[in-house]
Amino acid sequence: MEKRRYFNTRMIAATGILAGIEIVLQIIGNYINPGFANINLSLVPIAIGAILYGPVVGGFLGLVCGVMVLISPSTMQFFFSVSPVGTILACLLKTTLAGVIAGFVMKPFKGEKKIYGAIFASILVPVINTGVFSIFAVIFFVPLLEGMISETIPNIAAALFIGMIGINFILEIISTVILAPSLYKIIEHTRVFHED
Repeated sequence: MEKRRYFNTRMIAATGILAGIEIVLQIIGNYINPGFANINLSLVPIAIGAILYGPVVGGFLGLVCGVMVLISPSTMQFFFSVSPVGTILACLLKTTLAGVIAGFVMKPFKGEKKIYGAIFASILVPVINTGVFSIFAVIFFVPLLEGMISETIPNIAAALFIGMIGINFILEIISTVILAPSLYKIIEHTRVFHED
């Protein structure tokens, strides 16, 4: 009996395609800001990679996203100047952990129940991304949070949830939960990224 290799040509090619899509989506997200919201669709390829191939691919795609966030102009302008170490850790860990955990969540779901795992993993990616960011914000970015305090934002907690997370989290979770499982089902049906 031949042992199945974990990495194969199709998985590597699919990971490259998803990473390319993720980079393009992150670049677009850096420059399209309707008001206070940031259109961030780059979490969708992380979720799809984790759903299709597990924690290693999910984590790799999360790391790619983290690097793109780290080098974005807004990150450099607002966060890096406050805490370079906190910025590097937050950017690299938040999406990497999201991809790894989403990949592990998919493992017990087999056959027809895999779509439920895909939905759950798609929920976890933005939740973990935002949760880890929130922890790092409270540890490293308090001066930014204090700068947001005003009549409408009375304290640091409100600044975190209204000012930094706010509508972005809602848009991220809605887009990821709608797009990732839908695209997963299309990919599964067409078997584009699967072995023969």
